[in-house]
Amino acid sequence: MKIRLNGEDYETEAETLKQLIQELQITTDRVAVELNLTIIRKADHDATTIKENDAVEIIQFVGGG
Repeated sequence: MKIRLNGEDYETEAETLKQLIQELQITTDRVAVELNLTIIRKADHDATTIKENDAVEIIQFVGGG
């Protein structure tokens, strides 16, 4: 299915946010996810389905010094 990921077109077979995050190989300990302008709690990633043309924003927090 086609979605909008961080402002760009993206093709995925993922059905949930958790599957999408795993597909992108992102660690979930420091990540914020927004689906269609709504922030989704980490505990809800597995139960939150994504559909054709959904807009997903994934922000990874990176520490450094």
